[in-house]
Amino acid sequence: MSENYEIRAIAPEVLKQLRIADDAGDPPRMVVDEEGGNPLRCCLGRSRPGETIALVSYAPLRRWALETGATPGPYSEVGPVFIHVEDCGGWPGGGYPDAMRGERRVLRAYSAQGDILGGLLLNGGETTIEEGLREVYRDPEVVAVHVRAVEYGCFQVETRRTAG
Repeated sequence: MSENYEIRAIAPEVLKQLRIADDAGDPPRMVVDEEGGNPLRCCLGRSRPGETIALVSYAPLRRWALETGATPGPYSEVGPVFIHVEDCGGWPGGGYPDAMRGERRVLRAYSAQGDILGGLLLNGGETTIEEGLREVYRDPEVVAVHVRAVEYGCFQVETRRTAG
């Protein structure tokens, strides 16, 4: 079955901006990831042990709104994400990235105006990410879904409805 959404990493032009000043107006915080394994939102992969990565504040809904003309107002929020310090080539596309999978995820659905339409808790592998996204996108009003980690609420990845 063809999916009616696409997986989106942080766009290359946004990454360039975040590497200078993040969405909170601060410079990136450089972190040496001794153990590796932190999720990277630039390429939707994981950091390597000993790799220096950048921790930045990112406002995914605000960035989406700037691109689409939505007005999320109070639903816009800023949170921490890891990115590579330099251009890594980004997300090559394809199915849901293994590095962003987890036992516990929340799918948060948004309308074209930027309002939250609902959410779905994926808890313990009872439903796969793909099954959850198909369920949420059954609502024709849903145009974007953010996948978040349950424990910290961290933004993992954005999906957007595709035409057809």
